[in-house]
Order: sequence, then structure tokens, then C-alpha cells
Amino acid sequence: MTATPSPAYPAYPAPPPHPASAVPPLPYHRLALVTGRHRWWRPLAGTALLLAGAVAVSLVVLLAGEIAGAILDRPVDKDGFHVWGGIGETGVALLSLALITPVVFTAAHWAQRRPAGTLSSVTGRLRWGWLGRCLVVALPLVVASLGIMLLLPESAGGGAESTAGGTEWAGWPDFLLGLALVCVLVPFQASAEEYAFRGWLIQAVGAWCRSPWVAIVPQALLFASAHGWGTPWGFADLVVFGLVAGVLTVRTGGLEAAIGLHVVNNLLAMGVSAAIAGALASEETAADMDRMSVGVDVLMLLGYAAIVLRLAARRRITAVCDPASLPAPAPAPAPPVWVPR
Repeated sequence: MTATPSPAYPAYPAPPPHPASAVPPLPYHRLALVTGRHRWWRPLAGTALLLAGAVAVSLVVLLAGEIAGAILDRPVDKDGFHVWGGIGETGVALLSLALITPVVFTAAHWAQRRPAGTLSSVTGRLRWGWLGRCLVVALPLVVASLGIMLLLPESAGGGAESTAGGTEWAGWPDFLLGLALVCVLVPFQASAEEYAFRGWLIQAVGAWCRSPWVAIVPQALLFASAHGWGTPWGFADLVVFGLVAGVLTVRTGGLEAAIGLHVVNNLLAMGVSAAIAGALASEETAADMDRMSVGVDVLMLLGYAAIVLRLAARRRITAVCDPASLPAPAPAPAPPVWVPR
């Protein structure tokens, strides 16, 4: 008996490959290209979205503060805005900056059509273990540099060193309230600045340029300018901070080293300010640092960079992304099939 051949099943086409599978391995500053959907205008559109979102966030926080002030019957200033005092104004400023992070994620997702996690690192996420080690490295260095700066004569280091009229004890109620505010908001504020400057700006420029330095230098200058114009020494210190954070971001493949340094620096600086009457309300920033304080701070920054780079090499922290290892976007849902009844 001859076997009857089975009917041939229709051959369905293979699903199209994930666009990232055709993209070669990329360093951190080139991650805007990770999905293969880059167009020259996308970084510009994302930057416009980021700026508009930052303004919108500030207005929302301001409006919420005015509504809360009206409900709580807070006093108003000569311009008609409700006054919250030095600690409250600092909280509003920190919150406005902290909320920039979701705006940056939105810009990456909407304008560049890529996973928002690629802003964090080449693995598509924040590497918490590596961030913890960077925090441990930063803590003693920042404590030492801060202690030396506080002992310097006529220190005007901004932030922690800002006394704005003396070193009078703030009192336990104001100190504890200010310290709680700093501990809650500063980690989000510092990381938001890293996502905006070392994350978005480096990758936006890196989408056009292969050289990491073309991406690192502009963000350092913009970072310094964003802190206001104080002394030339203070501006130079902020540029060095931006350069060191940018180099560490590219060399380690993520924002963890920059976030660790920024968070520890701001926590200790503003924590000390909380203990001094009126210091949190001061408008001085790191841009107002004097020459001697800048020398101490630059040495700390270079020391931190050297230790982190050595530790990253020892622990083999990856600095290059394999686009094929990132999760593929969810497939589009199939159109509904209508069955006649």
C-alpha cells in the first residue's frame, strides 16, 4: 500500500528581526542609536520636549505650592506669592529638579523611540550594586574634602560651605526638618541632574558624533552655566565636575558613578547647611567657591575618578551595549477577526 503524502502546510514568513539586531555594539554616548531608528532630528525634538517638560514641571510645582499656601493661609510676599520660608523654598526647588527625571525618560521614549533604561546604563537599567559601591567610594572622599574646606579661611564654597551670615546654630526643630527634607529630595534632585546632563545631553550629541569628547565637553559647560555665575574659580570647578562625571559615565557605561558622587556631595553639603541658621535659604551655589576650596574639590574629584576607574576595571564593569541583548519592543496587536453570526 502506497503512503499518501500529507498535505503541505502553508509556509508562514519568519517574523522580522528586531531592528537592534542589525546595530553593532555601542558605547554609552551612542545609545541613542540602539534601536536603529535614529534620525538627525530626533535629538533636537527630544531636547525641545525636555525643555518644555522642565518648564511645565516647574509651573505645576509652583501652582501646587500656591494652592497649598492658600489652603494653609501662608503669608504672601510683595509679588503676591505665598511664602514658605527658607526650608520650604529649598524643598520646592529640589522637587522641581527631581521631577525632571520622568521628563527625560519621556523624551527618550517618545522622541527617540528607544528604551528609557538606556539612559541609565548600557545594560538598559540602573546597576544598583555598582551604584552602591560608587556611593561607598565617594563618602570618605567627600567627607574629607568638605572637612578641609570648612577649616579654610574665608571659605565660600557654596552649598555646604555657604553660611550666608555666620555659623549660628539653626536649632533642633529647623535642623531636623531641613535634614529630613534634604535626605528625601536630594537623591532624586542629584540623579535628575545626572540624567539630564550626563544622560540626555551626552547621548543626544553622541547620536551625531562618534568621539565621546564632543559629547562630554558641551554638557560640562552647560552644567556649570546652569548653576549661575559666581566666581571664575567656582565656574571652573563645576566644569571639572561635569568633565569627570562625563568621563566616568562613558568609561563605565552608565550613570551610576556620576550619580553616586553627586548624591553624596549634595547630601553632605546641604546636610551641613541645614545645621546653620539661614544657610538652606542662601542663594549661593558651588559657582561661588573660592580658589582654595576649588583646589581641594578638584583633588577630590580626580581621586574619586581614579579609584572608580580602577574598581570598574577590576570588577569588569561593562561599558559597551549589545543592542540584541535589550528586550525587543512588544509586537503590534493583530487586527480583530470578525466572524459572521
